This record gives sequence, C-alpha cells and structure tokens, in this order.
Amino acid sequence: MPPTPSSPAFVLTRPKDAPLDPPPLYTQLREEQPVTRVSLYDGRLSPWLVTRWEDARTVLGHPAFSTAPSHPKAPNIREGQTEPLRGFFQNFDAPVHTTLRRTLTREFMIKRVNALRPGVARMTDELLTAMRKQSGPVDLVEHFSLPLPSLVICELLGVPYEDHAFFQRESAILVNITTSPEAFQRAFASLGEYLLGLVRAKRDTPGDDVATRLAAQVDEGVITDEDAAGLGAFLLFAGHETTANMIALSTITLLQNPDQIPYLLAGPEQAAAAVEELLRYLSIVHVGLRRTALEDVTIGDVTIRAGDGVIISTNVANRDPGVFNDPDDIDLARANARQHLAFGYGIHQCLGQPLARAELQIALPELFRRLPDLKIAVPFEEIAFKQETGVYGVSELPVTW
Repeated sequence: MPPTPSSPAFVLTRPKDAPLDPPPLYTQLREEQPVTRVSLYDGRLSPWLVTRWEDARTVLGHPAFSTAPSHPKAPNIREGQTEPLRGFFQNFDAPVHTTLRRTLTREFMIKRVNALRPGVARMTDELLTAMRKQSGPVDLVEHFSLPLPSLVICELLGVPYEDHAFFQRESAILVNITTSPEAFQRAFASLGEYLLGLVRAKRDTPGDDVATRLAAQVDEGVITDEDAAGLGAFLLFAGHETTANMIALSTITLLQNPDQIPYLLAGPEQAAAAVEELLRYLSIVHVGLRRTALEDVTIGDVTIRAGDGVIISTNVANRDPGVFNDPDDIDLARANARQHLAFGYGIHQCLGQPLARAELQIALPELFRRLPDLKIAVPFEEIAFKQETGVYGVSELPVTW
C-alpha cells in the first residue's frame, strides 16, 4: 500500500528544547493513531508505526513478525540493506537466530555477569581517579562513559584494549544511519576480519574469554569461523556503543533533575531501580525496532497485512501514560519502571541486558559519589546530541566539578 497524503514521514530529530523527549508528533500519534502509516526514504515504503506500549509488546512478542531485512517491504534503517549481517543474530529468524544466540547465552547469565562486577567497579574507580586529576572542563564521553564499557567488553571478549580507537571508529560508522551501504559493509567487514584473526589466535593462546569459547564452538562444529567473527564483531560494537550513550545521557538527565540524585546514592537496591527508570525515560534505540509481518495480524483496531513493514517506537511506548504515571517526568523510585521496553521484548530482546544493567548500576552512583559537585560546563543548548545515529546519545559532554 503506497503512502497516503496523511502518512507522516518517519523522522528521528528530537525537539531542540527537549532533546531527551521523543518527537512530539509521535506522542500525538500514540494518543490519536497508535498504529499508523509513515513514509520512509523517497516515499516508496510505507510501514506501520506502533507507538502504544501494549501494541508494541504484542508485536515484539508475536511469532508472525520477522526481523529479517530481506523482505521486499522490510522497513530497514538504510537503503540497500537487504541481507542480515552474519553474527548480528537479532536480524535473523529461527532457526538461525536460535543457534547463534545460544552460542552466547551463557556469557550473559546473571551469575557470570555478577562475577564481572568487581572488575567493572575497579575500572570505574581507575577512570574517575584519572579524570579527577585533570583541570578545566573534561569531556565525560572521552574520559568515562565511552572507555568504561569499551574496557569491559574488551575484557569479556578477550580483545586488547589498545585497539579501542580502531573498533570505536568502525562502530561509529556502523551506528550512523547516514552511512552508505558500501561504507557500512566495509566497516563491518573490517571488524569481522579483526575478530576472525582474534578467534583463530585464541586456538593457540586460549584465555578465559568469549573469543576463546567461540573458537571452541567452531572446533566442535556448532558454528563456523565466519559466524564466530560476526558474533564477536556484533558484541564489540553493541557492547560499548549503547552503554556509553546511556551513561552520558543519564548524567545529563540527573544533572537536570538533581533532586533525584540522593535516591540513586541510597544503596544498591535503589540504584538498580534508578537504572530501570533511566532506561525507560531515555530509551536510546533511536530508530525503533523493525519487523515485517509474515501473516495478517490485527494490532489494536488495525489489521497489518502479510508483507507489511512495522516500526516499533520504544521511546514513545515507554512514555505511555496508560502504563506509566506522569511518564514525561523522571522518577527514580517509580514502582513499575522495569516494565519498560528499552531492551525490547520477546525472543529478540537484548541478550546483553544483564551486563548493561550491571555497568550502569556501578558507574552512575560512583560518578555522583566521587564528583558531588559535577556540572555541565556548557549551556544545555550547546550539547551536541547525535540525531542521525541508531543509538541516541551525545558526541561529547564537557563537565566540571
């Protein structure tokens, strides 16, 4: 079905006067047309936009919706994207998705993530100690929010941290939605080649890391070398990009709402609840979650036909007043914050969410405990928000204390 004159264009730009909020149009659509057509690219694609929490959960948990980008009307983030990248298992359906995801499931079990917490705390301490020795405005992104998850994912994967400039550069290309298909493929191939070399090297020098265990699964015939490289590249990319932006945006949010900071610092249980509310409030998946209907499905009072594309706007759904009281306010003590969809829902929900939670629960309280006088060093309107990336965040965040 082609777009109609009433189909609004799907846009990412958040309001300049409220850059932590979703676009106002989508908030309006959630109340008036929670399942509605939007136009993409040059107008040839017209997927459905889902903005209400209940509808979003229904689509994300429904087996009749595919994540594969190869369907003719799949609402892909960029033109020219037709085949899923090997290892980016969230873009595969069963049985490939099941096989690839299973290779990593044990790595993110709660028990294993809890064993990583002392190391995360040590890295946090070292970074903040080094940052405090500097004078003048310091970029929080460069010195804390980006290096911390990069260090953590390097240790988990078995990647030398001295290579961080390389994988951060390639990741920045991958996450930018304006990247051409050719540049995107080059960046992914570059990361893949790097991880392929690492996985093969782990056969001669094994360690207690994911790359070593991926190499073992290749030897057992569970996956191929290329699968292992793709999985490693995906973890390296996703494992630092998302958490880095969450730390920076959470810092901005808390400095804008200083009355909330004491709750964050009240203890581990309160810090855990605070992180859930920040995840709900910020919902940094900027481009929505993308699906294609495999059969006719009725969502709300709209029938989505087989073959139609769907975009689930989690940042709008997570502000649904039908689920969250005063959803546009940040309330770290919110009782039902964990009902958010920031990590998705269903079989494709974020595999690394236990690690992301652990990093945020450690990093944010310690940042405000060590730097109680922390403040942003530039006017709020001068903060460079990343409007053209799949993951919302800031390019830099000058701070003083």
